[in-house]
Amino acid sequence: MRHLLNPLDFSVEETDRLLDLAADIEQNLPKYSHVCDGRKLATLFYEPSTRTRLSFESAMLSLGGSVLGFSSANSSSATKGESVSDTIRMISCYADIAAMRHPKEGAALVASNAAKIPVINAGDGGHQHPTQTLTDLMTIRSLAGRLNNMTIGLCGDLKFGRTVHSLIDAMVRYPGIRFYLISPDELRIPGYIRQDVLEANHIEYKEVNNLDEAMPELDILYMTRVQKERFFNEEDYIRLKDCYILDRKKMKLAKENMFVLHPLPRVNEISTEVDDDPRAAYFRQAQYGVYVRMALIMTLLEVEKPC
Repeated sequence: MRHLLNPLDFSVEETDRLLDLAADIEQNLPKYSHVCDGRKLATLFYEPSTRTRLSFESAMLSLGGSVLGFSSANSSSATKGESVSDTIRMISCYADIAAMRHPKEGAALVASNAAKIPVINAGDGGHQHPTQTLTDLMTIRSLAGRLNNMTIGLCGDLKFGRTVHSLIDAMVRYPGIRFYLISPDELRIPGYIRQDVLEANHIEYKEVNNLDEAMPELDILYMTRVQKERFFNEEDYIRLKDCYILDRKKMKLAKENMFVLHPLPRVNEISTEVDDDPRAAYFRQAQYGVYVRMALIMTLLEVEKPC
């Protein structure tokens, strides 16, 4: 039995196979409509989510399975003091696979140690978000045609952004990757990512405060929102929330074949005027998330690809 807690739980070869399966699902969706008949997915979401939770549910329903679970800690026995370990033991009696989001880092690991079913980390605090990373990889590969030899700009909240941390972990395994890390000083990438991931893997990177400076160099621009829920005081959030706003003027600085990604939700860090630019890929990215999660569910449940 396997779990997905971290993007590195799958080797590069396994990741590529999963992305190949997701691409086949995209092209042949009806073929997969009954491969998980009779299987159940439990969605255990201890903090709010729209895209991730609904894309997991859409994925399982598209495979012919069914879904149960809760969408906030307030609607679970966590309000009565039940531990994550006890919850997953109980859920293991009801479902075949579980996707869990939790505000505490390491919660998915705790769950996996007690579970009798595969556990998927759907986001744990500011730590990891591996299924978003798989979605990002599919988006980049589908639009750019490769996952190597490119310059990626990561912009916004690089300190608390678990999607950013997971994407860096995954992308450093491909050759020729360079990063522009674009953030205010207060939201710079954590030291352990800089030292243990980037520098340990001899990855070229540049930390800058100015988005305009980086734009002409980028093949991918990955925007993130400044996350209000990760701040200890509202004053700091208000001071930093509008530090980067991508608009039509800034897009003129970019390459014609650069793509803009965003894990969503956005607040105002991408102007709506950018939505009509053919390089704006964030809504396509959300659709790719369904195909990736379908492929992941099949992989962890060891469901064979239909003929």
